[in-house]
Amino acid sequence: MAVLSVNGLTKCYKKGTNAVENVSFEVNEGEIFALIGPNGAGKTTTIRMIATLLTPTQGDAVVNGHSIVKEPAKVRENITYLPDEAGAYKTMKGIDYLYFMAGLFSSDKAQIEKYVERAVNMCGLGDRLEEKINGYSRGMIRKLLLSRAVMTRPSLAILDEATSGLDVINALEIRKTIKKLSREEGMSFLLSSHNMLEIEYVSDRVGIISHGHLLEVGRIDEIKEHYNAANLEEVFEKVVNV
Repeated sequence: MAVLSVNGLTKCYKKGTNAVENVSFEVNEGEIFALIGPNGAGKTTTIRMIATLLTPTQGDAVVNGHSIVKEPAKVRENITYLPDEAGAYKTMKGIDYLYFMAGLFSSDKAQIEKYVERAVNMCGLGDRLEEKINGYSRGMIRKLLLSRAVMTRPSLAILDEATSGLDVINALEIRKTIKKLSREEGMSFLLSSHNMLEIEYVSDRVGIISHGHLLEVGRIDEIKEHYNAANLEEVFEKVVNV
């Protein structure tokens, strides 16, 4: 069953050029779908339209039966969006930040406690949560942000460059967390990344976008076979250079 259905999404800016043109794809329940492409390809624009931060010029996307055009507030109840440049309030303790964010999703104290407990268990920061965030490493902050993003069990988690700038160990931990949430809890993910190794490891299917056009969609193993490629990097090169 599709959690996300993207239908002909188009974004035209004032200059008259389409940043994204007629993009369509689906993300199924429990699936990890990655949108990949060169810089300026339209990945972030597409993601921001789905996250209701940008209004499409044409087309629509439906999340759990709710249109991003007609019901953006309902869509936001079903998704979480973690952009590459996301940060946390550095003067707050980690635990206080989690309580603050949980309070934005619910006014019920018991529900807030459940959200925070889930985030605490997931981020693995332990006693460091009692320290201010300005003393955290980039990897610690990213773990905190990811746990915050999924603590409400959204139907669709949208993550833009989830492991950007992280060392190998922290990046691996976040990838494992994403796969675990997908496999064990049925959470759906829409990812964007420049790291082809990461995408090949964590994703079920990919969409390759270039110059605002979605050029290829499919399972990684099938796409590699189709393009006679040893890895996703070779597929990427062949598709975007056509």
